[in-house]
Amino acid sequence: MSNGRILVMGIGNPLMRDEGVGPRVAELLMAGFDFPEHVEVVDAGTMGLGILDLLRDIDHLVVIDAVQGTEHPAGTVVIMSPEEIAPNQVLHSLHDMRLADVLQNAALIIDDMPSAVVIGVQIERIEEFVLELSPACEAALPIALAATLDELSKLEVVPTPREGSDVNAQIISALRTFAPMPDADMGGAAEEPE
Repeated sequence: MSNGRILVMGIGNPLMRDEGVGPRVAELLMAGFDFPEHVEVVDAGTMGLGILDLLRDIDHLVVIDAVQGTEHPAGTVVIMSPEEIAPNQVLHSLHDMRLADVLQNAALIIDDMPSAVVIGVQIERIEEFVLELSPACEAALPIALAATLDELSKLEVVPTPREGSDVNAQIISALRTFAPMPDADMGGAAEEPE
C-alpha cells in the first residue's frame, strides 16, 4: 500500500569529513536496497535552493544530515523536525541555507508541502578535503541507516535487500549494540545499553 511519494535525501559535503555523513547513508541505502517505485533515494549534496525542484509532488521527506551542538557525543543519531535541527545544522558560510529555510522557500512555490523528518548524526569535526568520516561517525552509519529504515517503515515502506549486500548485517549489529531510539524531542538519541 502506497503512502504517497517519498523522497529520502542525504545532504552534506563528502569533502568535509563528518559533513559527508548524509551522502554516505544515502549511498548505503542505494547500494543495499531496492525500493518501491514511489520511493526515491538521492544524494542531494550541499544544501541550497537547487533542491527545491526535488520536492515537487513529494508527500513525505526523510533527510539524513550532519548536526552539531546537540550536547550528545559524536556519532549519536537523533531524530528531529526541520525546525528542531535548524540551530544544530552544520553551516560553512553565510551562503549556506538551513533545511528549514529551504522548506520555507519551497512552501512559496509548492502547494502541498511534504511532511518532513531529519535523521541527524552529531559530528566530531569538519576538515576540508578529508574524505573519511571520523571513527565516531563511521560507526554511526548503520545506526543512521537503521533509523532511516525505521522512519520508512512508519510510512509502510519495506525495501528489498540486495543480494550480496552486507548492509543488513551492519544494521543487525547496530540494533544489537544500541537501544531503540525513542520518539522524543531533540530526538530520540540512540544510546548504548547499560
